[in-house]
Amino acid sequence: MRLDGRTAIVTGGAKGIGLAVVRRLASEGARVMIADVDEAAGAAAVESASGDGEVLFTATDVAGRLDVHNLVAKTIDAFGSINALVNNAGIVHAADFLDLEEADFDRVLAVNLKSAFLCGQAVARHMVEQIAAGEAPGSIVNMSSINDTFAIANQVAYSVSKGGVSQLTRAMALSLAPHGIRVNAVGPGSIMTDMLASVADNPEIRTRILSRTPLGRIGDPSEIAAVTAFLLSEDASYVTGQTIYADGGRMPLNYTVPVKE
Repeated sequence: MRLDGRTAIVTGGAKGIGLAVVRRLASEGARVMIADVDEAAGAAAVESASGDGEVLFTATDVAGRLDVHNLVAKTIDAFGSINALVNNAGIVHAADFLDLEEADFDRVLAVNLKSAFLCGQAVARHMVEQIAAGEAPGSIVNMSSINDTFAIANQVAYSVSKGGVSQLTRAMALSLAPHGIRVNAVGPGSIMTDMLASVADNPEIRTRILSRTPLGRIGDPSEIAAVTAFLLSEDASYVTGQTIYADGGRMPLNYTVPVKE
């Protein structure tokens, strides 16, 4: 198992892509701490992932510095070290640019971008201490999106936050490289989470999604989890500062593709 003996924190790990990441990392041998604001979903996630490996949950507002401090402390208390971090927590807020409220803009950036900074800095500081004590360097993965490059007119804050995540990934990678700590990002395309499932049953919307997806299907959360596990593992030991787009070929596309009925 590629992550045997390692400890990972997964923010926003109670549902969707985050939960798929938790289960994949646990199945690869990692001990996993789920950080999420949804306590009921967190408890359910621990139960559903318990067969994959050792998984715990702590209620955490990852946009709050004190909560992040407590998350790191609880993880160390439970597992003794931290070797991996997946900054997956994210929210959306739909509003046209002219109608977007400042508070909603701030809230999305706090959860999607500021949390990656706070968690990344806190965990990286601990990793540096571990390295000084003779442990191997760890690895960090930030969850970006194809919308770090593309823009959605009524998802201004989300688009801005994901652009920031990819640039934060590059800056973190350069800053932490002297310590041997690798930092990368994953940029999912259209993935069948609960959020997408609510609209993908609409034939018109599904056709629109597939028309910009050369592989001709919607992705599964487990496919994002697989890329994340690779980036955290030693198989990616010479990869840092990169955003890997798992998007069915959408990023290179300059037109639409035919959709099978």
